[in-house]
Amino acid sequence: MKYQNIQRQDPEIYGFLQQESVRQKDGLELIPSENYTSPAVMEAMGSILTNKYSEGYAKRRYYGGNEFIDDIEMLAIARAKKLFGVAHANVQPYSGSPANLAVYMATCQPGDVVLGLNLPDGGHLTHGWKVSATGVFYKTFGYHVKDDGRVDFDELRQLARQHKPKLIWCGATAYVYQIEYEQFAEIADEVGAFLAADIAHVAGLIVAGAHPTPAHYAHIITTTTHKTLRGPRGGMIMVTDKGAQKDPLLAERIDKAIFPGLQGGPHDHQTAAIAIALQEAAAEGFKDYGRQIVKNAQALAESLAKHGLKLVSGGTENHLLLLDLVPLLGPGGGVFAQEALEAAGMTTNKNTIPKDPASPFYPSGVRLGSPALTTRGFKEAEMRQVGDWIARALEQIKSYRLPEKKEERAAYINKFKVEIKNNLRLKEIRGEIKDLCKNFPVPGIE
Repeated sequence: MKYQNIQRQDPEIYGFLQQESVRQKDGLELIPSENYTSPAVMEAMGSILTNKYSEGYAKRRYYGGNEFIDDIEMLAIARAKKLFGVAHANVQPYSGSPANLAVYMATCQPGDVVLGLNLPDGGHLTHGWKVSATGVFYKTFGYHVKDDGRVDFDELRQLARQHKPKLIWCGATAYVYQIEYEQFAEIADEVGAFLAADIAHVAGLIVAGAHPTPAHYAHIITTTTHKTLRGPRGGMIMVTDKGAQKDPLLAERIDKAIFPGLQGGPHDHQTAAIAIALQEAAAEGFKDYGRQIVKNAQALAESLAKHGLKLVSGGTENHLLLLDLVPLLGPGGGVFAQEALEAAGMTTNKNTIPKDPASPFYPSGVRLGSPALTTRGFKEAEMRQVGDWIARALEQIKSYRLPEKKEERAAYINKFKVEIKNNLRLKEIRGEIKDLCKNFPVPGIE
């Protein structure tokens, strides 16, 4: 029996673990930044390695007793360098956001100019958005996407020439096209900026050959390890050969930015789990998995379009897609869609769309992805069925609209939540989903 020690010692936490297991097993995980780890990765995360403190780097620790920890970290580094074809890798970042902040520390001084994709256009908070530390301590400018959803490279080139940035970010959290690394590199090289490619969302697709690699174009690559790479929650920073040529001390600056600049001791259990995930990603079968992710996302997009739902850019070239709900639910409709889909057994996240008429807190879209369902074994036929369920669920809420007056919104949304919990059609969909899920087990859940 799983969690038997927790069950004996802390029944309350055990109860929540059991409830979460049921939620994951009986529902559809459609958030594109979430996935399921292998049992081996999960074992490493719960291993005795969590007992050790290992401040510093391999062979250069501030604590004793790290000879085996050093071996684990060096193995993880070697696997990362080989898998991504890079000159240097740091596997200590606790997650993606501290990894990105370390890039700023290694390449910029406070107040230096940085360019990143605008958040409502699909960018990430740590690419310079105003409420992030990266937007507070650095002078950041956001570039945008065009009407077709692609990065506006003319605008980016103009901003780069005008402001002469030290650092340019490419990569996104809600961008349905493959990242055009070569065009970013041309602009960064022209103005002498460092180019950092945040591949958190597409790292697994890159390994699988289902997405281009930035290794030949960027100077620095950052990633999380828990999305399409299917590892534990963690992060990595890599320096490419091009980055080492631009600045021979870049790898050293990156390492110093992580420790002692931003972090203390690494999470050794996380490092071991990353090493295992990298080994899994190097296996031949992972290529099939990565390519199936894209096929599944495209099948879902086709199904949604067939039902008349509007997709940003009309489809997808990777693992995620964005529903534009303005035609169906008006501005801010993503709030209603997320709640209704969850009531029907589908976990998604509300998200801004390009030129969103509402706000990031009440966005007009929903972000969908295929990595987790692909891990469970879903193929195109199942994804088309998921599209049918999404359309049926959204049909139930098409009369709802976000109130224009802000003071009316909280009460309206609370009333909406109560009503959809009692919606028989949504309950019916939830039952159908539960039946299908019995044939597609979640790794590590009995």
